[in-house]
Amino acid sequence: MSFRSENYLNYKGIETLSGNTYLKNKTEEQRKKLFSEILEEGVHGFCFSLYEEGQKPGDIISEDQIRRRLRILKPYTSWVRSFSCTEGNELIPRIAKEMGIKTLVGAWLGSDLEKNREELDGLIALANEGLVDVAAVGNEVLYRKDLSEEELLAYINEIKEVLPGRIPVGYVDAYYEFVQRPAISDACDVILCNCYPYWEGTPFEYAYDHMKHMYDLAVQAGKGKPVMVTETGWPSKGEGLGGAMPSHENARDYFINAQLWSAKDDIPMFYFASFDEAWKVGAEGEVGGYWGIWDSKEKLKF
Repeated sequence: MSFRSENYLNYKGIETLSGNTYLKNKTEEQRKKLFSEILEEGVHGFCFSLYEEGQKPGDIISEDQIRRRLRILKPYTSWVRSFSCTEGNELIPRIAKEMGIKTLVGAWLGSDLEKNREELDGLIALANEGLVDVAAVGNEVLYRKDLSEEELLAYINEIKEVLPGRIPVGYVDAYYEFVQRPAISDACDVILCNCYPYWEGTPFEYAYDHMKHMYDLAVQAGKGKPVMVTETGWPSKGEGLGGAMPSHENARDYFINAQLWSAKDDIPMFYFASFDEAWKVGAEGEVGGYWGIWDSKEKLKF
């Protein structure tokens, strides 16, 4: 991908990108054009949205479905992030590698220790096949309180011991968990942080600066270790939260700001999400179904 091309980085005004000021004086047509140009240039990564309408975690997903969605993403990204190593998710890194896409592969951990073992064994197997570029041991298990810090540390250290040394091992959670839990930060080879101004009720006009502040705190917690933004995004529809309001325009413009920052400051970022997923409504309310750049029918929204 050429998303850090000179033309892209020198896009008029990018050097002074701050808050919402870059887009402030842009017309609707100019914003639409900029969104398209950014996507065509290519972004660092997308979080892979696996489930179609009527599907949910626990369903076994076919290779054909995964292959179809990865073909949609391939022209626009260098990396893809997966969240699990079972129930068809193990096919995501395999097919991505066939297509020349790099992989951040996650083992989904929770309170079910037997299921955790399946996930970790799956991650190890994929890594030993050369299908993992970065390994994530768990996603927000501390936030959900599914595991204790000591249990999570044991899993992280186990995977670090058995995976080939060339594969960085980390854990995904909200940026502040790495600040509050230095033992987790110390155990990780790479800090994998989620940065969501929306979920902290930040009004859109302050969201860009808030996102950068979240990232800076994770960098400080990492003490020189590489830091990846593993999730950030803005919903296009649904309920507001505090001062944060979902809308088609806010979702598009947040994507623009995030990607310009990623390119300008060389921030590895996995955007959440690739496709809308209806099953998330159950956990998050209506807003949960509208985080994608493509809708649930795989049509580009913006």
